[in-house]
Amino acid sequence: MMIRNDRIVKGKPSNLSSSIVATLKEQIIHWQYPPEHRLTEVELCEKFNVSRSPVREALRVLASDGFVKKLPNRAYVVRQYNLGEIEELYDLRLALELYTVERLATKGPLHQNEKEAISKLKSAWIGLLNGPGKKAEELARLDTLFHETLAQTLGNNPLLQHLRAINERLMLFRMIDFDKSDRAESTCRQHLKILKCITAGDASGARTAMQRNIEEGRNNVHTAIKDALAKAYSSKA
Repeated sequence: MMIRNDRIVKGKPSNLSSSIVATLKEQIIHWQYPPEHRLTEVELCEKFNVSRSPVREALRVLASDGFVKKLPNRAYVVRQYNLGEIEELYDLRLALELYTVERLATKGPLHQNEKEAISKLKSAWIGLLNGPGKKAEELARLDTLFHETLAQTLGNNPLLQHLRAINERLMLFRMIDFDKSDRAESTCRQHLKILKCITAGDASGARTAMQRNIEEGRNNVHTAIKDALAKAYSSKA
């Protein structure tokens, strides 16, 4: 049965189109579609059991956010980042995160809410270090939360927004990274080192620990892209 409640308010996505956006974005982020995969309105209407209005609005939003490309004939194709673009995302992420830990370490005595945020992160990662193993996807999300919590603690909202957008596109690579047997333990120790340096006001140590943490994940990008492409093309074969 076709869903009827799909009216779009001009300039604002409906709840229905927002749901479609969220689902497609998640699938694109996880490379369930190969690069340049064509998305048709007919296919998506059938997939989500809706009329064309919310599908068109969802595709417009995804194009605006850079997840799909609009072609001259009004068709859309999936935009997956290539190796060079992913390397650039890591460059930008590194710059933002090095700035974050340096500012946290040098801004003077931490306020009570900042101390509490750091303390909660410390407890969480000590627990992960000493507790039972977790699946790669959960570890990837916890890792993302760690880095975004530091940016949130700094209180720089534009920086946090940029970091979240970058992390969204790097989620699959984080998941593949945490499939490595020793990656969870090394990440725990690196995170705890970062927190220790911030608390001690050691900006140089915090930057060094953060750079090591990010570069270890970055070193797996070439392999991760090959794995992602293999997965994407096999799922659409």
